[in-house]
Amino acid sequence: MQIKEALSKGILKLRENKIEDASLKTKLLLADILKCKKETLIIRDTEKLTEKDEKEFFTGIEKIKNGYPLEYITKKKEFMKMEFEVEEGILIPRADTEILVEEALKLIDKKSKILELCTGSGVIGISLAKYCKDHKIESEDVLQDKKEKMQIICTDVNEKALKLAKRNLEKLIKNKNIKFIKSDMFENIQGKFDIIISNPPYIKTSVIQEFNLKYEPNLALDGGEDGLKFYKIIIEEGHKYLNKNRNYSTRNRV
Repeated sequence: MQIKEALSKGILKLRENKIEDASLKTKLLLADILKCKKETLIIRDTEKLTEKDEKEFFTGIEKIKNGYPLEYITKKKEFMKMEFEVEEGILIPRADTEILVEEALKLIDKKSKILELCTGSGVIGISLAKYCKDHKIESEDVLQDKKEKMQIICTDVNEKALKLAKRNLEKLIKNKNIKFIKSDMFENIQGKFDIIISNPPYIKTSVIQEFNLKYEPNLALDGGEDGLKFYKIIIEEGHKYLNKNRNYSTRNRV
């Protein structure tokens, strides 16, 4: 079967089952199998797939048709122009979380001490370290040691998530100033920070099933009865871990 025929059949199967972005997902799946960019599929459209690749492709289409995330098949997700590894059992990063990162980048500099709660695959902390730039030193910062460097502590209660985040760090930026700690929110946290940032579980327990997220971990989705369980913890406990001598405001995604 030629590439163009396989794509056509794959797209049709997904559209028949009302899968969003059917064309894009089909191309990304086949490009991953063929280890090429999706754009090159156009110029290779008359190539014949091997029997192995064809079988792998349509097996993947069947999974996606039934709601299984493409990202768990390809084991990758683009976030802030970086390719992060993802795996089943860890929440897939969402594009709208980039807004949280972009807002945080306006507030931090390379001397900031940052605490990230519920890090998952590490996309927020790693992205902050990657894209943080030096800002103009505020008057109250002048007394600080100029050799002070950014420190980011990323936490999660899920050991599997922490291992994944460490792999992403090693693969993407190799920053020694990012540390990963197993902690249930503030449980194992010591010290003070300039910024506390988090994109915690926020879906109401009663409506999780309505979002068709059966393949993603409930631990990373369930925000309690009102969806605000973890935000309340951050608001009630966070002030104990915040510095008061830096010219920052704090923002959490709500």
